[in-house]
Amino acid sequence: MIFRPHAYQERAIRFVEDTPYCALFVDMGLGKTVVTLTALRELQRDYLDIGKILVIAPKSVAQNTWTAECAKWDHLNDARISMVMGPPWKREDALFHTDADIYVTNRDNVVWLVSQYVDIERRKLRMTWPFDCVVLDESTSFKNFQSKRFKAISLVRPYVRRLVELTGTPAPNGLMDLWPQIKLLDGGERLGRFIGQYREQYFRAGAHNGSVVYEYVPRRGAREKISEKIADICLSMQACDYIDMPDVIDGGLTLEMDNTAGYRLLEMDCVARLDDGAQILAVTAAALANKLLQYAGGAVYDDDHNWHEVDSTKIDALGELLEQTSEPVLVYYNYQHELARIQQRHPDAISFHGEPDILERWNKGEIRLLVAHPASVAFGLNMQAGGHIIVWFSPTWNLELYQQANARLLRQGQTKPVIIYHLTCKGTMDEVVMAAIKAKDNLQDAMMRIIKRLKDEPTLGLEEPN
Repeated sequence: MIFRPHAYQERAIRFVEDTPYCALFVDMGLGKTVVTLTALRELQRDYLDIGKILVIAPKSVAQNTWTAECAKWDHLNDARISMVMGPPWKREDALFHTDADIYVTNRDNVVWLVSQYVDIERRKLRMTWPFDCVVLDESTSFKNFQSKRFKAISLVRPYVRRLVELTGTPAPNGLMDLWPQIKLLDGGERLGRFIGQYREQYFRAGAHNGSVVYEYVPRRGAREKISEKIADICLSMQACDYIDMPDVIDGGLTLEMDNTAGYRLLEMDCVARLDDGAQILAVTAAALANKLLQYAGGAVYDDDHNWHEVDSTKIDALGELLEQTSEPVLVYYNYQHELARIQQRHPDAISFHGEPDILERWNKGEIRLLVAHPASVAFGLNMQAGGHIIVWFSPTWNLELYQQANARLLRQGQTKPVIIYHLTCKGTMDEVVMAAIKAKDNLQDAMMRIIKRLKDEPTLGLEEPN
């Protein structure tokens, strides 16, 4: 197929080519994979600017998306791709004994891959780092500066001539997520070399207990100042500005729990005594929030990780919803006991973890009820051909997973309005989580729009856009 880039894609291609260390904060559906491949293949093949390319991505994206995009487009199908995945012997063969243009691995292999070239303990090279260019697909995988994968990639960062970060959700849990991603790009030039500098300049202590700070709150104007600092190396594009996206219909479904008394007892006393004699105890605030979210879903785990059903409100509501439509339905769950209970009630439900054969059946319309954890399908999968109805059995705290999971159906090529149902039990932790997700969404959306505005009209001030 011949690739005829839209104007916004052409702009992104030129940006990648002209900016050696850059981030594309680009919404799902705008083609950031083909944009990146086009730019890097031109640099590699036409300008001889770079040699080998390493792509690091979530497992499902690494397995499916990058090879599929190269096979799809005429100008890319000559690219030789080596998949550095699987057991160690297979990875070693793909890395050291396969001559390729692009090497693709999943993010869980980052530490292993870096350790092939670097003595991580002594922070010294074992052999020459071979990749001129590194692509971090879903760069929020590196938002934890204390993680092993962040530390590993930081060790080889000085030997990389081009670094491209890709994500549609750069700050899923707030502006603190940005510092590690930008640090990898510029070494700390824009937001500070150390996390303490970043915190001190742009945040103040929020929730704390004495000297122990549990939360940092952005200072007034921090969002605008941070956006201005990074605008020259970050390109922000939101789908609603460039393409006709399908309509989104919020299906609602606020429910009244049958077992409200049991929920309130756990909420007040941090303990629940179940009908089967089991006792559920929450000893910390975090544990209590987790147990309350489980309880609202209809079952809770005991200390031995056995689950006990406590309420049928949500499982009944899902059954009623399925009776009202003959369309395929994609259900997202939060806990394994939710999957088990859904499959018990609906034996035809298919559990999905990104398997290509199940994905193909879904897109052919052969699956009536698909059940998945959002982390299993959140990145890169095109599922819009299979259906247009999403049900969140329980909410997730993670904005990135929430947006990415919805984007499996809510993307270019979807021919019907996407209906999203949230099975939310009134007066429970469900409502707290949904409110938190909405607050994070508002902050991230504003930041991306500020970056876009600075790119389009750099002489304007930093007043917040309408």
